[in-house]
Amino acid sequence: MRAIPATALILAVIAACARIDAMPGPAEGEKVFAANCVACHDYRGQGAELSGGGEAPDLTRIAERRDGDFPRAEILTKIDGYGRGKVSAEIMPAFGALLEGELVPVEIDGVMTPTPRPLAALLAYLESIQVSEAG
Repeated sequence: MRAIPATALILAVIAACARIDAMPGPAEGEKVFAANCVACHDYRGQGAELSGGGEAPDLTRIAERRDGDFPRAEILTKIDGYGRGKVSAEIMPAFGALLEGELVPVEIDGVMTPTPRPLAALLAYLESIQVSEAG
């Protein structure tokens, strides 16, 4: 059996760590969305009528409602606020698991911000499902 050179092993470990610490992609976020959000926002994120009255907002048009700008900080704050009990559970349930886990860097208003990986993944997914005014 041939030994692996130490430099190759070190580079492999660095590459693996870089992938773990990188911003998760929309596919990872879609799984988080499916596990936490579809009951109210439907599987396409287009909102739905809630059983107690009211309506869950259409998450595919967040940017459209803000003249094309996807407000990352606002979205993270909203989800984080619900999860930390700052908003009534009748409006939106708590998301304890979304607010835990390894931290990954997320660019928020030009600043790399440590964010729990599940929350960052959900943000990436929500950003990916935005539709344009024409579409």
